[in-house]
Amino acid sequence: MARIIESSTSARRLIKLSTEDILSIVRDYQAIVPRYSDIEDVRSYLQDRNFFIPEDV
Repeated sequence: MARIIESSTSARRLIKLSTEDILSIVRDYQAIVPRYSDIEDVRSYLQDRNFFIPEDV
């Protein structure tokens, strides 16, 4: 599970990903983006997509 790490020096929080979180995102990415796409095509495919990871509570 992903874990949010609060930072006292920054307005942004860090999210620590587990191996399973990373594999899940890669699997979703591979399902969305065709193989051998160039970078502009990848940006186009991913522009309106959302990836969600669970927060460890």
